[in-house]
Amino acid sequence: MHPAVPALPPALDLIGIAIFALTGALVAARLRQTFVTVAFFAVVTGVGGGTFRDLPIGAPVFWVHDHLVTPVCLIVALLAWFTPTRWWQGRVLEWADALGLAVYSVVGTIKALAWGVPIVPAVLMGVVTGCVGGIIRDVLAGQPSILMRPELYVTAGALAAVLAAGGLAAGLPWTLTWSVAVAGGFALRGIAIYWSLGLPTHRGER
Repeated sequence: MHPAVPALPPALDLIGIAIFALTGALVAARLRQTFVTVAFFAVVTGVGGGTFRDLPIGAPVFWVHDHLVTPVCLIVALLAWFTPTRWWQGRVLEWADALGLAVYSVVGTIKALAWGVPIVPAVLMGVVTGCVGGIIRDVLAGQPSILMRPELYVTAGALAAVLAAGGLAAGLPWTLTWSVAVAGGFALRGIAIYWSLGLPTHRGER
């Protein structure tokens, strides 16, 4: 028996995956790669975080059992391939990615808790869900990973995950918990985007 896991409506779930997939496809497109590479980046970025979450917690890997996820990623790859990259400049995609980060950090945390993962590892699984796809994308593209930049990205995912775990531990309704956690993670990431905020870096030798 699989545990009952609060889930996004299927349409919203696919939209979120598509946003993540598009960020990966556009990185490959801007590097002037072949369509095969663009499609690979789209799929890896779209499903990477959820895959790295499902494997450790013992859950079926979500996209393997969903007949729509991979086609959506490939359609997004086609979109990135046939449209000029200048269409995707600006911060619209960055804001959409911020919302996806918050939502999937919460989704990952709640799913991990539902599968019996203790609260601290469950928070980590939430961060993994929201961030690992982007980390894989950056590493494959040979560009600085979000982990290696001071901007508030992983931190925003961690805040959303902590709020989700804390709300459920306190016995709050999962709908309220979900809303507050997503809003908190998105707000922090949004503040970082708008004001270009980041964490302080180590000063090295003193």
